[in-house]
Amino acid sequence: MKLSHRFDKALIILITATFILLFACVIKATTIRTYAAGDGNNTYEAEGDKYVTFYDDGDKLTVKTDAHTVGDALERADIVLSNGDKVEPTLDTIIDADNYHINIYRAHPVIVKDDTAEKYFMTASYDTATIAREAGLTIYDGDEIKKIPNNNFLESGAAEVYKVVRNGGRTLTVEEEIPFTEEIIKDTNLPSGTREVRNLGEVGTKKLYYNVYYIDNVEVSRELVNEEVIRPAIPRVVAEGAKSSIRPEQATCAAWAREAGVSEADLESAIALIYHESGCRPDAANAYSGAYGIPQALPGNKMASAGADWQTNPVTQIKWMSGYVSRYGGWQGAWAFWVAHHWY
Repeated sequence: MKLSHRFDKALIILITATFILLFACVIKATTIRTYAAGDGNNTYEAEGDKYVTFYDDGDKLTVKTDAHTVGDALERADIVLSNGDKVEPTLDTIIDADNYHINIYRAHPVIVKDDTAEKYFMTASYDTATIAREAGLTIYDGDEIKKIPNNNFLESGAAEVYKVVRNGGRTLTVEEEIPFTEEIIKDTNLPSGTREVRNLGEVGTKKLYYNVYYIDNVEVSRELVNEEVIRPAIPRVVAEGAKSSIRPEQATCAAWAREAGVSEADLESAIALIYHESGCRPDAANAYSGAYGIPQALPGNKMASAGADWQTNPVTQIKWMSGYVSRYGGWQGAWAFWVAHHWY
């Protein structure tokens, strides 16, 4: 009896533990699902290297993700878009910065009508002119867009209704975006081959003013009469690394060369030439010719024009060498000459 009692008790404990484990898994899954949907101010950290914050109709969700584009980030965060929803930046925009913000504007139903047509559709905009344009209507100067009561609620649901009132306008004002350009700057503090976005860029806006010509009250042509920039575009600025790639064992020599005024653009050529001439040894002496120092100056005392410490100071020697290679147009030309002739 005691053995049976112990077995029954163990079975009850096992069943209870299993139930608790299953309940915990359900709670965890439910929590993650709710978390991803957002409850106003959530942060969800997953594998990745950038923080991205979504703003979705008053909800805020921050995730850490390695998503490449805005669309990828939405998908990984389990955020579902409906027809007519608008996302800024666009879905194909590359996420190229940390603390990235994505805005989601949810669509709502509208009806737009004028004297000849009526259209029902979903839009994320609340601007009347934008809504009319999305309906495919041209709004001429002098036209009015009025919000009117929805008298067919049972048929069209909770749609907002807009009426375009034509007032015989013969001019047209169109607002357009001005795309931003991309500027590349070289940064000698960034390793070669790397890119860093310094300014994301911002589109501008401009207004175009047209005269509109009709035949039998049907538009047949437009003539652009003026163009006005409302907000200029701000360029996207990307820094590209221009810092020379120097082997670790050449770092000291590179530091001497930089101190001597050698630019990052010339540094690799300078280091190559220096190492082929002297191995970057300030006391390198050619017993046969008498050439001396890092530049193998002949005679060595030529370098006195760069400093009295020319015999021992590597920076002084490289300064003199910089002047010498100017006969080849600079370090790169001197190195190219050396490659062709094995002397300079």
